[in-house]
Amino acid sequence: MTHKLEEFDIHIASDGRWFHQGGEIKRIEIIKLFASVLSLDNSGKYWLKTPAEKGEITVEDAPFIIVQLNILKSIGNKKPRLEMVDNIGRNFILGSSHSLFFKNHRKKEQIPYLNLYDGLTAKINRPVYYQLMDMITPNAQGNLGVWSAEEFVILK
Repeated sequence: MTHKLEEFDIHIASDGRWFHQGGEIKRIEIIKLFASVLSLDNSGKYWLKTPAEKGEITVEDAPFIIVQLNILKSIGNKKPRLEMVDNIGRNFILGSSHSLFFKNHRKKEQIPYLNLYDGLTAKINRPVYYQLMDMITPNAQGNLGVWSAEEFVILK
């Protein structure tokens, strides 16, 4: 199916706020709708794609921000699951499906991100990062990381 290519004047700021024609989109329902059709292509371009239209948008950094970390207790001796919540209320369990990675930024500081799905990512905000750092432990091989859902997530 061919899509009609559009020019959407939409951009996502590095703090996770969405803008249309320069004005901030404040209705979370609209942001959730746009997020549901957001995709990233192999060249690093972000698109809003529906069955009828496809339009490129600008993303300053990552399209989403992780704003909360919940520690979900497991039954028995199992390790807790670490649930990351993004700025539009979606939940992701930290582990191999939703792994952590770091990127260098202008000030040469390492910024943490979470892989979401289909190449999309979320920047982890500072309070969640500090909460995560308080949980760091070494594994048997001496790697530093955190446990989540019976997986040891190495922090690189």
